[in-house]
Amino acid sequence: MKKDYTEQYHKVKEIATLRQALDESSRDYAQRPAFLVKEQKGGEYKEISYAQFKSDVDALGTRLMQLGLSGERIAVIGENCYEWIVAYYAVANGVGVVVPLDKELSEEEIHNFLRIAKCKAIFYTDTYRPYFSSEDIPYKFCMSMYGYPENRAEAVEEATPGDEIAFGRLLAEGRMLLSQGDQQFLHAPLDPDEMRFLLFTSGTTDSAKGVMLSHRNITSNIMDTCKIAHVVPEDRTLSILPIHHTYESTLGISLVLYRGASIAFYEGLKYVAKNLAEAQATVLVGVPLIFESMYAKIWKQAEKSGQKKKLETGIKINRLLKATGINASRKIFKAIYDTFGGKLRLIITGAAGIDPAVSRGFQDLGFTVLQGYGLTETAPLVAGSPDFGNTYKKAGSSGPCVASGEIRIDEPDEDGIGEILFRGPNLMLGYYERPDLTAECIVDGWFHTGDLGFVDPEGWLYITGRKKNVIVTKTGKNIYPEEVELYMNRNKYIQESLVHGVERDDDTVVSAQIIPAYEIIYEEFGNDLSEDDIRTLIRNAVADINEKLPIYKRVRDFSIRANDFVRTTTHKIKRHKNI
Repeated sequence: MKKDYTEQYHKVKEIATLRQALDESSRDYAQRPAFLVKEQKGGEYKEISYAQFKSDVDALGTRLMQLGLSGERIAVIGENCYEWIVAYYAVANGVGVVVPLDKELSEEEIHNFLRIAKCKAIFYTDTYRPYFSSEDIPYKFCMSMYGYPENRAEAVEEATPGDEIAFGRLLAEGRMLLSQGDQQFLHAPLDPDEMRFLLFTSGTTDSAKGVMLSHRNITSNIMDTCKIAHVVPEDRTLSILPIHHTYESTLGISLVLYRGASIAFYEGLKYVAKNLAEAQATVLVGVPLIFESMYAKIWKQAEKSGQKKKLETGIKINRLLKATGINASRKIFKAIYDTFGGKLRLIITGAAGIDPAVSRGFQDLGFTVLQGYGLTETAPLVAGSPDFGNTYKKAGSSGPCVASGEIRIDEPDEDGIGEILFRGPNLMLGYYERPDLTAECIVDGWFHTGDLGFVDPEGWLYITGRKKNVIVTKTGKNIYPEEVELYMNRNKYIQESLVHGVERDDDTVVSAQIIPAYEIIYEEFGNDLSEDDIRTLIRNAVADINEKLPIYKRVRDFSIRANDFVRTTTHKIKRHKNI
């Protein structure tokens, strides 16, 4: 029977726009830190209060409107930084439509999206300055990478279209306009249901599409997420995901600001543990690849230091204690918690499915692990595991549908697997200038996600794969490559795999591209292994994996990749680019 969690939801305050959320947070948490930034790489974190953040947003929005950019499309691109968020909020909260761009795009792709979106201005970090040397974009604003400038203006200077304007100058001039009584940004009309966000998806199968989102799309999703994941003002997060994605901008940034908590920006993947400790982070939002790597390092370190048996015993003791209502995790695993700064309590994973063994493994160590499923088109969350649910038992599930939405499984097969359909207030307005594509994927109010899955009797969603990725044999058997990949990637000699169908002997058979776990292989067998030796080792690993699979799902052929897979910026493999 489907479980009703209504009584267990955490209480949330109603908001209709991000402007309302910022106004209320800057009032309720004025002197609390909203952001932790570094003025230079390797330096110390400096706090920026909610009051300062709102002041900067108001100043920037005022100056942009005075430049004549009211109602225009304005792009933002660059590394995760404070200025990026100020620009995002200023544009979306009254100036016009914000167009967040993927920093991994090529120069040609960036300019193509700028043309499609009809952008009149762009904010960029210094890295991207060479991309905008021409006068294609009327207004170009360069954001500094660390901290925020303290420039002060005595007068508002004329800005000539085509010239580059420093971010600090914009802020200073905006403050000057505010002091002179300019209130056009502060009182700009803001309809919660009109397009204010235009995001180009980096889909793994299709060419990018422009997703049109409103404030209500995002705020309804923030409230729904906060009902199942309790974030408090004392929490601190470390921003590590690409900031242009709704996963990060909605759940990693705007949700945190809505709850009065703090956000620190990381300095790169190899500094995650260091930055977690420096920021004293309590919450980490990331993709499975990051958490699976962190978990593997915990066990590798335990093995290296001769503490593996001790760790295994500690987990058994902790399970017994938790069964009696005693949580001694931080005491038993103090060394592991100290590695992450000593304060980390909540891990939120999404963008792809995490290995259930890794999810349970972190929970055995005392961390709360929540998994979600979403898309850019749903701003992003469709389903999420609640922090008051049995996430250990249901590791591998994305959790129940968000409170204000509905999930339906279309044309389920004998196992209950079918395409996941969704409807709710967080569903996009449509694809930009593509009513044909919008009509194809939104039918009678239901969004056809293209993902396959099933819902268990308690209403928890399980993702089995992409509709377009299903391998169909000549005998009519459906094989979900993601399921086979899960088995493949659990083998210690395989770092990652891509499973797909290959036509052979009048049938479709399962084939795999494999990246061996060279570090583990060389550590175990030495560095003098030949390519043939490694291939034999992988062949034996595949044979072991096949023993665990039904005959029709077994991998019949494999190749070893010389290079990494082509990926999206959230590290998902682009299947169509690799097969």
